[in-house]
Amino acid sequence: MTVVETLTAVRRAGRNTPADERAAAPSVAAIGKHPIHPTLVPFPIAFLVATLGSDLAYWRTRDPFWARASSALLKAGLASGAAAATAGTVDYLSIPRARKHSVGPLHALGNTVVLGLAAANLATRRRDPEADILPRGLALSAATAALLGLTAWAGGELIYRHRVGVAEADPPAGGHGADGQRDGSRAPSRA
Repeated sequence: MTVVETLTAVRRAGRNTPADERAAAPSVAAIGKHPIHPTLVPFPIAFLVATLGSDLAYWRTRDPFWARASSALLKAGLASGAAAATAGTVDYLSIPRARKHSVGPLHALGNTVVLGLAAANLATRRRDPEADILPRGLALSAATAALLGLTAWAGGELIYRHRVGVAEADPPAGGHGADGQRDGSRAPSRA
């Protein structure tokens, strides 16, 4: 399948969403109508992918700064990942649609493995952050980043295709619809 065919299939996929899934499935773990889980996930993703970058920088330069940076990034990734996982678990257990499709368990279990890999990575660096980066730490960082790519895609599928954690839009203030007309009525056509 070519890149163009793949992109076309992805664009058309929304049209194939079953009718019972076109309605939103709002998040229980939310502030107002804003779901917490998607607000938090960029942090562990950034920290854990940056760990791979700092490990590569250490490999290239052997500068101890990068070894310390990797340890700090792992700690930040684990802490923010635990917060994101808590909100995600609430959604996973409270929204049946999140468990209905294979991408739901893939996202949930995959991210559990990600946090396990990150914890193992940090544990290997406890004694000497520099000595344990190569090759084990670098390999764990690469595996973590690769798995994060897969689980992030699965999370995107849950949101954009299956509408998990999505709240229905409120009508705009003043009763005007998207077309600018009162109560969503359409303006008369001009012939």
